[in-house]
Amino acid sequence: MTTIGNAVATRSEKQSATALITQYKQDFAQVLPSHINADTWVRVAQGALKKGRRDRDSGMFELEVAALNNPGAFLSSLLDASRLGLEPGTEEYYLTPRKVKGRLEILGIVGYQGLIELIYRAGAVSSVVAEVVYSDDTFSYQPGRDERPVHIIDWDAEDRGTLRLVYAYAVMKDGATSKVVVLNRHDISHIKSSSQGANSEYSPWQTNPAAMWLKSAVRQLAKWVPTSAEYRREQLRAAQDVIAENAGRTAPTRLEQQAAPHETAEGEYVDEVTGEVFTSKPVDAEVVEPSGGAMFPQESR
Repeated sequence: MTTIGNAVATRSEKQSATALITQYKQDFAQVLPSHINADTWVRVAQGALKKGRRDRDSGMFELEVAALNNPGAFLSSLLDASRLGLEPGTEEYYLTPRKVKGRLEILGIVGYQGLIELIYRAGAVSSVVAEVVYSDDTFSYQPGRDERPVHIIDWDAEDRGTLRLVYAYAVMKDGATSKVVVLNRHDISHIKSSSQGANSEYSPWQTNPAAMWLKSAVRQLAKWVPTSAEYRREQLRAAQDVIAENAGRTAPTRLEQQAAPHETAEGEYVDEVTGEVFTSKPVDAEVVEPSGGAMFPQESR
């Protein structure tokens, strides 16, 4: 199978960008999370190229032109989106044209909805709240005093003013509130200044600034809530600890003997957590690791 790495060397000059996606469908399918249909994902990627402005010279959409100008960069962006399990050309994963030496090329950027999706997939969070605050909104939040921000919006206002703040927090599965992230205009300016191609006319910083403010806050929030990999590792480690502890136990404690609700034979006790019967003599036990692994984020809520 031809790999993405040598796409530039093998592609035909007349090959369309959509055909290029089809050609490397199996490469994407190999890294896509198992819950995502490869055919559907490919169609979304191909449809994303048909959005936006048309190039005056070729008549093609600008994203198509950018993809063909540097197919290696284009396919690498798609491979990154597929590995994360995010839909390219959406607010989960932007496909942004940028000029390199006077020619358009594709730059892949994870969007704020993509970051939220990755947080959800960890399994520890029940909801994520991310909102921008405009100058005419009322906003109040004091760390240590308030659990969550109070944000009052005049929904009848035709113009809420200029972007002022952005905040994000997560509600955990146990109902607790995560750290609340609040960024002001100065914070956003600093983040924007370090963003590649932020001043380009095609950059989402220019075309959709509110979305980039949201992304900035959610990216900071991701530092304070479990990610897919680390949360699953902790769950697996905890399960292994319980299994190892139960397998190594040889006799009930006096408290367990007194509290055991079941009748047991001499030399046996019932574990109150698992219901498993253990003998008072040491036995050889096989530790079985739980199956499964890191789950990919659940995108839809």
